[in-house]
Amino acid sequence: MGNSSEFQKAVKLVIDTVSFDKDSTVQVFEATIRVLGSLLSAHIIITDTKQPFGDMTIKDYDNELLHMAHDLAVRLLPAFENTKTGIPYPRVNLKKGVPPDSNNETCTAGAGSLLVEFGILSRLLGDSTFEWVARRAVKALWNLRSNNTGLLGNVVNIQTGHWVGKQSGLGAGSDSFYEYLLKSYILFGEREDLEMFSDAYRNIQNHLRRGREACNEGEGDPPLYVNVNMFTGQLMNTWIDSLQAFFPGLQVLIGDVEDAICLHAFYYAIWKRYGALPERYNWQLQAPDVSFYPLRPELVESTYLLYQATKNPFYLHVGMDILQSLEKYTKAKCGYATLHHVVEKTKEDRMESFFLSETCKYLYLLFDEENPLHKSGNKYMFTTEGHIVSVDERFRNSLWQDILPGEEDSAEKIKPHELKAVNFSSNCNRVPEERRYLLPLKSNYMRQIDQMVGLI
Repeated sequence: MGNSSEFQKAVKLVIDTVSFDKDSTVQVFEATIRVLGSLLSAHIIITDTKQPFGDMTIKDYDNELLHMAHDLAVRLLPAFENTKTGIPYPRVNLKKGVPPDSNNETCTAGAGSLLVEFGILSRLLGDSTFEWVARRAVKALWNLRSNNTGLLGNVVNIQTGHWVGKQSGLGAGSDSFYEYLLKSYILFGEREDLEMFSDAYRNIQNHLRRGREACNEGEGDPPLYVNVNMFTGQLMNTWIDSLQAFFPGLQVLIGDVEDAICLHAFYYAIWKRYGALPERYNWQLQAPDVSFYPLRPELVESTYLLYQATKNPFYLHVGMDILQSLEKYTKAKCGYATLHHVVEKTKEDRMESFFLSETCKYLYLLFDEENPLHKSGNKYMFTTEGHIVSVDERFRNSLWQDILPGEEDSAEKIKPHELKAVNFSSNCNRVPEERRYLLPLKSNYMRQIDQMVGLI
């Protein structure tokens, strides 16, 4: 927002008051993406003399946020110890390490979405430890995928490698695993990450996607990514969850804009009906399965990225619709409240941190077309928690292979200049200019969506 004085005050407040030396058990995944990610993002902004957001210098700043990030990451490292697979425990005590009664089961997203933050920390410090443990966890999960379908489940035993949850989908338990395969490649340039993502995306299209390919021609059914058995590809249930609404945004990053437009329209149609996205929506019964909405950002994120890709004013209308719904149904005396029930509009006394770091941020950026972020080309990337990190040479110095014996040739590096030829910009130009304003406005297709979910 360019408010440098508030930024400086906030940084000083964190430096002066925050300590991780506490007898507190935290989720490794949440602490990484919310806390570690925010410390690293702020540090990068402070130390980047070319950042475009205004005067973000901190007087006498001596890398305190980086040191704090290092301290937190060291306290999270015990989660990676004493696991036979290399997949981390889901929780760790910041003082005592892994609790003696710790659960041996973790979700794919929680264990496999640490690489961006841990990788940035390793490359800033010149210490490969953090990236190595995160990358080892990703590889361990990847090697457990089904030989038949190439899909991964959503819950795994970290000691045996046995899939406890055999559901393969794009929502809770899986979502950010796929997101970070792509974003790790964008950031670090390791071709192996791209190869894993490409294989995963192909298998998702082959086994999870329902709906005919010609969706943008106003034919066939809207695309729907269902939950299937990872080994057989057979349908496991008839619901989707709100976290899946992140996927159109990810498709924008790889240039699959047309499919992103179709899928986004499906989620927006559900929002139109309730003024929110229910946590789970049963597409067969055309009704919520789980009715609360904790102010999640995924639909807003995809709306923002699709607007950047197409510049179609349709997405400004979507954003305004979402904004007005939030104001009407979730505003409370001291903030914005989780909706306990999207039909009854009852509230809970809870506001998740991602409402500020993502939901509000993406809405703000959607309407702030002159924001310096949009004029910086491909320089910045969003983490899964909405923190911005710069895409630059600093993060292309591969360290982790030095301590992975025998794997020196397993991940061919992509040279920085090659990355420019890969269309990963939020200002995606995959769609020809003359077609950009037409794609979301296929009236026949929109009518089909309305009929399918029984909405507008």
